[in-house]
Amino acid sequence: MIIPVILSGGSGTRLWPLSREAYPKQFLPLVDRRTLLQNTALRIAGLADATAPLVVCNEEHRFMVAEQLRAVGIQPAAVILEPVGRNTAPAVAVAALHAQREGTDPTLLILPADHVIADVEGFRAAVRQVAPHAEAGWLITFGIVPTVPETGYGYIKAGPPLDESRVCAVERFVEKPDLATAQHYLESGDYYWNSGMFMFRASAFLAELERLAPAMLAACQQALATGRADTDFLWLDRKTFAACPKDSIDYAVMEKTDHAVVMPLAVGWNDVGSWSALWDVGERDGDGNIIRGDVIAVDTRDTYVDAATRLVTTVGVDNLVVVETADAVLVASKERVQEVKAVVDRLKASQRPEGRFHRKVYRPWGCYDSIDFDRRFQVKRIMVRPGACISSQMHHHRAEHWVVVSGTARVHRGDEVFLLTENQSTYIPVGVQHRLTNPGKIPLEIIEVQSGSYLGEDDIVRFEDVYGRGNSEA
Repeated sequence: MIIPVILSGGSGTRLWPLSREAYPKQFLPLVDRRTLLQNTALRIAGLADATAPLVVCNEEHRFMVAEQLRAVGIQPAAVILEPVGRNTAPAVAVAALHAQREGTDPTLLILPADHVIADVEGFRAAVRQVAPHAEAGWLITFGIVPTVPETGYGYIKAGPPLDESRVCAVERFVEKPDLATAQHYLESGDYYWNSGMFMFRASAFLAELERLAPAMLAACQQALATGRADTDFLWLDRKTFAACPKDSIDYAVMEKTDHAVVMPLAVGWNDVGSWSALWDVGERDGDGNIIRGDVIAVDTRDTYVDAATRLVTTVGVDNLVVVETADAVLVASKERVQEVKAVVDRLKASQRPEGRFHRKVYRPWGCYDSIDFDRRFQVKRIMVRPGACISSQMHHHRAEHWVVVSGTARVHRGDEVFLLTENQSTYIPVGVQHRLTNPGKIPLEIIEVQSGSYLGEDDIVRFEDVYGRGNSEA
């Protein structure tokens, strides 16, 4: 039995402004109409011996994970929620511990949620081929056969083959090289890109983790034991997990164990780690451009242009990345897109919201789009899904005016309960408890005008929430 473990904890800062901390790249349809998470889940759904996946994600993303998997017909075996990010080794540890709860010792297939694989059948065949080695106790890493002297990846140097299969011993892991070294690696044929995908028995990984990082394993055991489960999610204990040492599976285990082997893989893999990587896997026009959205490109070559909300035009440019969203525009040389992370760092340092949120913010009940704001007012367009409701809440510093654009709204305002339909409106004074529900079968859309001395999302006092959120969670 193979249990796929999907790691969905990344933030994808190098794909800003499309990827944001609150809505990172794994939830975006960057290559086709499905998101990277959905494609990862569907890729393993075709494995004959695989169960439903375990998903490990940030607790802030839990509803996006559940909704996106539901949309493609996949019900995960469990969604394990990390209160804070501790890197991949603790994430894999809690998944392995959970997988053993039934008293079994399954084989785990560890997959990041944000990779692209062109040859899906080739990938599945490689998993089937290497499964006996995992069952025999080896810790398998999938090494990507390099096609260019890539300096953005770590490498794995392969040793001699174990047997007649393509599986080889791991001689050593090496850090990201300079160009000359990467060229040598490519020409030697002994080095593979480190993909971040792994396969092993739960017990084999945990035994090595106990030997090499016992404090990490102990923290993960306690965080799982003292966590809580509800209908949809498994919550790790916040205090215990936050104290867990932070490390990658490579540094914590794979680079130190003598049980590591590598399976060479040539399946059109890409980790979509930057805009240039996305350009590599996209479909280009006759001028070498990738065009998405409403774009007019004149005398433009080898350029990636993504227009999310408005017309974007380019004239006489080459080798650029141009990405437009509702609240930010990126223009970068394709050769320097790895430095986009520096932009995100500056946004965070100055506490600007564009580093964390899109203008449109998704919530378990729907979404809202902040379409205008100033010092004492803000205008939002709010969509509530059929049957969903916003928490029962109040605000200390702002009043709200609601105007129904489409659908039907059930409004709880103080002791009153009433319905509003298209073109009707109501007013919620400061300090009054209220709730908005969509009792209909179509999305409810309203315009909300906020006014007051403070308009931050943290001015919410929740009295009841069907999604289990507290006051600290917007």
